[in-house]
Amino acid sequence: MIGSICVFCGSSVGSRPAFIGAAIAFGKVLAEQKIRLIYGGGRVGLMGAIADASLNNGGEVIGVIPQHLVDREVAHQGLTELRVVDSMHERKALMAELSDAFVAMPGGLGTLEEFFEVWTWGQLGLHRKPYALLNVNGFYDPLVQFIDQLVEQKFVKPEHRKMLIVESDVAMLPVRLSGHHTPAVDKWIDRKTT
Repeated sequence: MIGSICVFCGSSVGSRPAFIGAAIAFGKVLAEQKIRLIYGGGRVGLMGAIADASLNNGGEVIGVIPQHLVDREVAHQGLTELRVVDSMHERKALMAELSDAFVAMPGGLGTLEEFFEVWTWGQLGLHRKPYALLNVNGFYDPLVQFIDQLVEQKFVKPEHRKMLIVESDVAMLPVRLSGHHTPAVDKWIDRKTT
């Protein structure tokens, strides 16, 4: 059962209306399904949009934000709970601890870094929580193609690639996360060369 989902997404709204539309729709879906939103605590960009949408529909939202971003006045002050931490490292660790699953929506470097870290933790067997890309308007198509190339070039195991959910429908995403089984797979492709 998925009780809380950590969403990584942009502190910008991006260039296409579909991005903010998906953030609003996903926030509403989470609230309607009584799934707690765990996110980076910002009031700006897609981060603010998904938090507001969840809150406006009766959802529970926990933000985790480092003090230096609170000092820049980007923290959302209307959340169910705002946890202020000392560093980006603490932020990611706490978000992971509070979450049953992870989703990356459109975003920039921070979104990608956060998502790849939790996927790497899964690959290493540090957790068995599911993770997904919310592929709004094909935003993640080039990344998925690159990941498939990593598999072809034998830098990623096919089993680890299969752990990644790629979904474009916000309503289907919680269903797919709930039904996903993350198997324990040895990370190393060929131990003889490592």
